[in-house]
Amino acid sequence: MPLHDVNVAVIYYSSTGTVAEIARLIADAAEHAGADVRLRRAAELAPQSAIDSNPAWAANVAATADILEATHDDILWADAVLFGTPTRFGNVTSQLKQFIDTLGGLWQQGRLADKVYSGFTATQSKHGGQESTLLALYHTVHHFGGILIAPGYTDPAKFADGNPYGTSHVGGPDTPVDADARTAARIQAERVVKFTKAIKAGLAATS
Repeated sequence: MPLHDVNVAVIYYSSTGTVAEIARLIADAAEHAGADVRLRRAAELAPQSAIDSNPAWAANVAATADILEATHDDILWADAVLFGTPTRFGNVTSQLKQFIDTLGGLWQQGRLADKVYSGFTATQSKHGGQESTLLALYHTVHHFGGILIAPGYTDPAKFADGNPYGTSHVGGPDTPVDADARTAARIQAERVVKFTKAIKAGLAATS
């Protein structure tokens, strides 16, 4: 099949920039793997006073202002969607959840089904809820009737970062995304594109 025969939406929320960086890495890797990519951010819900109280948060808001906010059209356009979120008490952030919660009408119409989905996350502490956050996110994928493509331990490098559920990173805004997470982002993006191409081609051949 020719390049750019699948559409991938990378939709994320990031407060201080770590998940935003992983989102960019995944978007770049998906594009290099042969996908058309839309990088989109979930709308901010926090009050300006909270943002201004944290210099890293305010800096990330300014740095990502040029990235369009996610819309329903991005979901409809996509053959595959990668959702990214920091962990909030072992769960998905309210900002990303708010966007997902607006998709009810599309879900009722069956327009979220049969797409590929995957997820990525970050925490400031080890064992800070990375797995529980991704598993919580994946509950939603099952309700969508989506096709979950997790990285698993399908590449030797995955034993370095140790997360079979998706790309993850430990560290705050002062801790750059490390080499293990960068490699994991590439592996996940390539795997999503690979299987999205295969699924799309298979469905086309049987229609």
